[in-house]
Amino acid sequence: MEHDVVTVLGLGAMGTALARALLVAGHPVTVWNRTPARADALVGEGARPAPDPASAVAASPLTIVCLLDHAAVRTVLDGVDLAGTTLVNLTSGTPEHARATAAWLAERGAEVLAGTIMVPTPLVGPEEGLVLYSGSAAVHERHRTTLEALGRTELLGDDPGRAALFDLGMLDVFFAGLASFLHAAAVVGRDGVPAGEFVRYAEEVVAILPATFRGLAKDVDAGTHPGDEDNLVMDAAALAHIVATSRARGVDPALPELVHGLARRAIDRGHGGDGFSRVVDELRSPRRPGAAAGPAGAAAR
Repeated sequence: MEHDVVTVLGLGAMGTALARALLVAGHPVTVWNRTPARADALVGEGARPAPDPASAVAASPLTIVCLLDHAAVRTVLDGVDLAGTTLVNLTSGTPEHARATAAWLAERGAEVLAGTIMVPTPLVGPEEGLVLYSGSAAVHERHRTTLEALGRTELLGDDPGRAALFDLGMLDVFFAGLASFLHAAAVVGRDGVPAGEFVRYAEEVVAILPATFRGLAKDVDAGTHPGDEDNLVMDAAALAHIVATSRARGVDPALPELVHGLARRAIDRGHGGDGFSRVVDELRSPRRPGAAAGPAGAAAR
């Protein structure tokens, strides 16, 4: 079976992982990096070094770009003849960055597919990798087999910013979860409970989240927030206890205070009997800087 020739621009940790996965899958790979020495290990594994970005792009029908940021993409490719080229841009950024860069590349004649890598570098590859794509469906379909060397592929639509949007949404959930666990570990740790002892109980809570997320998604999409199983008054009471317990132990209460404040705002708008999904309305209408959090004493309720 003949394998596509591929160029990889950018050999940071992720770019190197991408190039290596392509080599392992049998693809001839041309590589370029601003610091040429970063290519040495891959050259030893069979990659071909290019002296400059223009030569690298010209060497392959498909170029994968994975640079520091979208400004770097423009700097590296400025002046390169992109007419008739196919670029898959896996550089991280916001949806706005992805859209602007896709438009900039398209103006220069490139066919563009944007994407975001959803796994750390050790998991890049067909077994455990996942890459979300958006933009040119034609590019995705034409090079699907090649792209599958990097991981499972999912095309989210023709908006080049959509993959970045999903990426940041998933990271939003991920980092909030990490921060919540670390906050809980700090609280229980003040009473001499090691994080390693507590983690099993944190995992019990995490196990119910998928079904909970599905319920929240249904309520958010429907715009209804039934409080038949629990309600915001009950939730705010539990959150107030977390805040008080944090303060009593000298642990920064900012994280539970934030969530408690959202619940209190919804209650103050008359939604105390609604379910927790009602908080989405508060998140959609954030307070203006300097605006009062609510009635005096609300944080202590």
